[in-house]
Amino acid sequence: MTRRDVGDPSHDANDATRPHDARIRVAVVDDHEMFRAGVIATLAPSFDIVGQGADVEGSIAMIAATKPDVVLLDVHVPGGAGGGGTEILLKSHPLSPDSAFLALSVSDSPQDVGSVIRAGARGYVTKTITGADLISSIKQVHEGYAVFSPKLAGFVLSVFQGAPGGAASGTGTAPGFMGGFGGAGAYGAVGADAGYGAPVHDDELDRLSAREQEVMRLIARGYTYKEVAAELFISIKTVETHMSAVLRKLQLSNRTELTRWAADRRIV
Repeated sequence: MTRRDVGDPSHDANDATRPHDARIRVAVVDDHEMFRAGVIATLAPSFDIVGQGADVEGSIAMIAATKPDVVLLDVHVPGGAGGGGTEILLKSHPLSPDSAFLALSVSDSPQDVGSVIRAGARGYVTKTITGADLISSIKQVHEGYAVFSPKLAGFVLSVFQGAPGGAASGTGTAPGFMGGFGGAGAYGAVGADAGYGAPVHDDELDRLSAREQEVMRLIARGYTYKEVAAELFISIKTVETHMSAVLRKLQLSNRTELTRWAADRRIV
């Protein structure tokens, strides 16, 4: 690492309280114990893991107490008022204003992405990400950059560029979006313009529990039962049980009809 002279303009007051080479302090929020343990094992050599949470209330308290640099946040977390990761973010941000939030979820639906980004998350990656890419994403979020999985980046950019006053109009908004995007500004407006800003109220979708929706989305994307089980850290038998409930509640006969149903609602 190159030494910087005190007189260097890039030297700032933060260096007096935090060493330039200090390890990033990370908290992990996920209600699946095995997945959370695997993530922590992956991150521990590169970061200081200062806390973990499995529900809304406990995670908010943990973030307030530890004040991590980066919070790795699952979107669907039980407890609280039912707001999941979005609720955690909204309630813990005032308690730890310097923490950056990176969503890590099995879901890549526009509704889930829009919800946490509007709440203030600095990025959103899916659980198919590799360990090396996850480490890199945490570092980038800590440095102030917006980070999205490739598929999500395409969605976000296409929506953003089509919004009034966005990149397509040449107003210079795009650089601010990509470098240090804070979540509650430009994307919130873009989401509303694109039809993704408000929560979707679908009577049929609302019949499904959060776990059933996770299973439904993966099956609708073409995952096998075995792949869904591995992704969600549940048994194949549990996947079959959830899938049966999904088909019964939605009054569908098979996964082909389910895929068409989900595609019609643009939730896959």
